[in-house]
Amino acid sequence: MIKGVHFVRKVRKGKPVRWYVYAYRGGPCVLTSVGPQKPKLGPTELGQIAEAIKDRTAPDPTKFVSLIRAWRSENPDRPSSPEWEALSPNTKKTWGSALKRIEEKFGDLPISVFNDPRMKAKLVVWRNTLRDRPRAADIAITVLRALLKFGELNGKVHRNVATGIPSLYGGGDRAEIIWTEDDLKAFTKKAHELGLAVVADGLRLAAATGLRREDLVTLTQEHVDEFAIVKKARKRSGPRRRRRFATIPRVPELDDLLVELGSRPRQQGISTILVDAEGASWTPDRLTKAIAKIRDELGIVYHDPETGEARKKHLHDARGTYATRLMVHTDLEDKEIADIMGWAPEEVTTIRKVYVDQTAVVVAIGQRIGRGAVNRNCKPE
Repeated sequence: MIKGVHFVRKVRKGKPVRWYVYAYRGGPCVLTSVGPQKPKLGPTELGQIAEAIKDRTAPDPTKFVSLIRAWRSENPDRPSSPEWEALSPNTKKTWGSALKRIEEKFGDLPISVFNDPRMKAKLVVWRNTLRDRPRAADIAITVLRALLKFGELNGKVHRNVATGIPSLYGGGDRAEIIWTEDDLKAFTKKAHELGLAVVADGLRLAAATGLRREDLVTLTQEHVDEFAIVKKARKRSGPRRRRRFATIPRVPELDDLLVELGSRPRQQGISTILVDAEGASWTPDRLTKAIAKIRDELGIVYHDPETGEARKKHLHDARGTYATRLMVHTDLEDKEIADIMGWAPEEVTTIRKVYVDQTAVVVAIGQRIGRGAVNRNCKPE
C-alpha cells in the first residue's frame, strides 16, 4: 500500500457502507466503493495516486525552481530538456553543482523578478560573495546565463539579466601556458621512478595529439589512420551543439609513442590506447588527478612574465605543446593550426612568438656570436 493514501468510511443508517479513497489527505478521490470491507486498490487506482503525488510535489510554476526543474528534471519519469541532455557528462557534473547553488539562492523567487533589469546588479552582488572562489563564481554565472536562455526560449522570461557580467577568474587566458619539452622529460622521469609510467602516458599522448581529456581516454586504435587521428569529439561545440569530428595530423613523436602504448597490459575487452596500472580505461577525472599529483610533486608551474605569478600547468595545456610541434614539424600556417585546435589564430600566434620564433631567434644569435668568435680567432697572418 502506498504510504499516505487516505481511506474514508461512510456509514448511514439503513444504507450500505460506502468507502472513499483519496490519493492523500486533502487530495483527489481515486476510488469510491460500496461494501463492508476496506477496498483494495488496483493498477488504475495506484497509477492515479502516483500521478496525484507527483503533481503535489511539483514545484510552483510561478517560482524560479520550476524553470530549473524544466531544464534539468529530477523526476525519473520525466526527461530533462534537450538543451540539458546535449551537455557532456562532465559538464552536467560541473553545472549540476552550480545549479544546486543557484536553486538555494533564487529557487523560491518568482520567475518574474528576472525580467527586471535591476536584477543584474543583484546577480553581481551575489557573484561577489563567491570572490574567494572566482572559478566557482564564474561557473555559477555561466550556468545561470544558460538557464535564463532556456527560459527565454520557452517564454518564461523576456530578458537574460546574466549576460554581460564579467568573469572574476583570471586563469581563463592560458594561451601562453604549455608543457615544455623539459617539463615532459622531468614528468616522465618522475613517473617512471614512482612506478606510474601509465600516468605519463596520458600527458605524452596529449602533447602528441592535442586531444582534450575526454577524447584522450576514449581514443582507440580504430581512430588512428596513416596520416591523422580522426575521432568524433566527445565535447559538443558550435551554435547547434554538435559533436564534431576531430582530425589531428600525426607528428613524428606520435608514431613511436603509439607502439609503446600498444604494449601496455590490458584487461580483456579494453580497447582504449590509454590504460591505467590495472589495464583498465582511465576516466577523465582520474587521469587529471593522477597527472596533477606528479606535477605538484615536481613543482611544475608557469611564471607569468608580467606579474611573476606562478600558475600550475594543467593537462589541457598540453594542447599548446602539440600546437608548437605542428609549428616546428609542419609548414602549416597559424590559421590552419587554429582550425585544427579549435582556437583563434591570435592564440596560435602568441604561442609561436613565445615558444617557437623566440627560440629560433636566440639560437640564430648564438650561432652568429659563435661564428664571430671563430672569425676573430682566425685572423690572417
